[in-house]
Amino acid sequence: LALGLAASPANAERIKDLASVQGVRQNQLIGYGLVVGLDGSGDQTTQTPFTVQSIVNMLSNLGITLPPGTSLQLKNVAAVMVTASLPPFARSGQQIDVTVSSMGNAKSLRGGTLIATPLKGADGQVYALAQGNLIVGGAGVSANGSKVQINHLSVGRISGGATVERAVPMQMGEGEFVFLELNATD
Repeated sequence: LALGLAASPANAERIKDLASVQGVRQNQLIGYGLVVGLDGSGDQTTQTPFTVQSIVNMLSNLGITLPPGTSLQLKNVAAVMVTASLPPFARSGQQIDVTVSSMGNAKSLRGGTLIATPLKGADGQVYALAQGNLIVGGAGVSANGSKVQINHLSVGRISGGATVERAVPMQMGEGEFVFLELNATD
């Protein structure tokens, strides 16, 4: 009988499958940036003045000043919002994925490159810096007045497209106890 009990395997669940540590969570990051290198599918700058203003500001930061009254008619640039989730315990130098979404009237972000964009947390501090080539999961074709589109062409992702610049301070492990929150209350 003792031999039979000793041979049966022990079943155990991992704590992380049943519960999470109280206060440990992801943090949402957001930033505003520009996608360049679009093949004529970017914002119509006459209808999106914030895109033109962003381009002028970016060029000014790079030491390029445009003559007053210059009218930019760019079709290869789009203003975008960049979002990411900063995982708990993320450290400086770690790579995270980002989602890039068009703010203006760009037809497609396919083939575009996101210019360096700081990503801020709810406290206004910069926690990551995003940049890179977009991957757009949609497809679109038009010919002879007909148009077919699958998924969104105005949203793309950059896998590992942001580098964490600052870790979120955590209070875990400083007290006498660690509190767990069950995933299911049974």
